[in-house]
Amino acid sequence: MNSAPTIAAPRRTPYGTDPVVTFDNVRLGFDEGDILRGLSFKVLPRETLVLLGETGTGKTLTLKLAAGLLHPQQGTVNVLGHEVSSMTEIELLAFRRQVGFVFQEGALFDSMTVADNVAYRLREDRVDEAEVDQRVREVLKFVELEHTLGQLPSDLSGGMRRRVSIARALVSRPQIVLYDSPTAGLDPVTSQTIITLILRLRDVYGVTALLATHRVQDGFALANFRFDPRTKRVVRDTTSYTRVQANVDEPVTRFVVYHEGRIYFDGTPEEIASTRDPYLKRYLV
Repeated sequence: MNSAPTIAAPRRTPYGTDPVVTFDNVRLGFDEGDILRGLSFKVLPRETLVLLGETGTGKTLTLKLAAGLLHPQQGTVNVLGHEVSSMTEIELLAFRRQVGFVFQEGALFDSMTVADNVAYRLREDRVDEAEVDQRVREVLKFVELEHTLGQLPSDLSGGMRRRVSIARALVSRPQIVLYDSPTAGLDPVTSQTIITLILRLRDVYGVTALLATHRVQDGFALANFRFDPRTKRVVRDTTSYTRVQANVDEPVTRFVVYHEGRIYFDGTPEEIASTRDPYLKRYLV
């Protein structure tokens, strides 16, 4: 993907370098027992937090908590200055306009066209149809799928459906995008297309991201490459995007590794790549 069609920038956070996402001692479980057991972390503006862990360790639950789709049984979840864990459903409806969610399987409506799937949230908000059409075309052009406007999801490949899901998440111009295993089940070339989209959103529009995955290589790709708006290409990063700095002038990629419902590791890609820890080394094989 060598071109970068222009989309409008997301609404920018007024919180400077304060965290835009904070989990504080979050606990969540079901009948079979606790899954998250005291989860605590923070995410700064423009940061990409890679949630790494085996199936069933709570990565997807973390994203749903951040979006207000679930409430913790203990602890607090604060996103964009809102204590999401205590908001009413009516308050959450307004809040979710600031957050994009890319579900693992796309979660598209089978009976709706691509255009109608992407426009769904805007129509729920009763946005004027002329603006709906403009914004739908804008985000579909960004993911290079403008030609699929009238097609149904069943007409598309798995990778194309995932890109439509990203377009739908972007149509409200969110400050934060939550990605649930965005490359799962995709071939390497299609996976790279998805990662390129995420890089473009980060490096051109400053979007903060939480990305749940079991693929450590996705995190390394986000840490070691960047999207160059001048050449409109993905290039190897030579300025250390993983450098943690107080002013977050440059995006930071950080790994959080889950184990038995808790954070086992929180650090940079360099730290996890050079680890001697036997559990962490399992992800590097």
